[in-house]
Amino acid sequence: MVREKVTEVERDSSLSKVEQILQGAMHEFLVHGYAGTSMDRIAVCARASKATVYSHFQDKQELFKALVEKLAQERFHSVFGTECLEGDPKIVLRELATEALNQMLKDEEFRAFKRVVIGESGRFPELAQLYIRCLIQPTIETLKSYLASHPELKIPDPEATAQILVGSLVHFAMSQEMMNGKEILPMKSDRLIDALIHLILKSAD
Repeated sequence: MVREKVTEVERDSSLSKVEQILQGAMHEFLVHGYAGTSMDRIAVCARASKATVYSHFQDKQELFKALVEKLAQERFHSVFGTECLEGDPKIVLRELATEALNQMLKDEEFRAFKRVVIGESGRFPELAQLYIRCLIQPTIETLKSYLASHPELKIPDPEATAQILVGSLVHFAMSQEMMNGKEILPMKSDRLIDALIHLILKSAD
């Protein structure tokens, strides 16, 4: 019993240390980019020894991968939850689009991290591919399955339709916030969502 309690404490301490390292890594990647960040910098920012950082992550790429996977999992679950999508498409699609867009527009840290991924994609294409694989692909697959499960919508290509929905939301968030275009192309997010839902459901009329 005593050993079990000690093990739980050790596990909690280890998880806390990993989170501390990830937070330090996030800060360094946002400030210095991927190329300009080193494990030494991360260790200093995380207030951990270099040996401790290497005991959890073998190199910078593995640490970046862990960050992408963590962020992707958090964002995916906050939008889709943990259960299968069910319900009236008019309601479900609007709720999903609204939640996803709100996250992209309001989460400054996530937008900054996305800038790093895009900015480094030329030199490190595997980082961008990891982002697509961890976040975009599961989102497309989930939406495709949901749309395909509603034959009454008469959607001929659920996968392409899912791409259109996600792509429109991502482009809107990028042009409005990441590229500072909201004063040039002002538009309320509700207008975009209304138009997207109308286009997707129009074929069912």
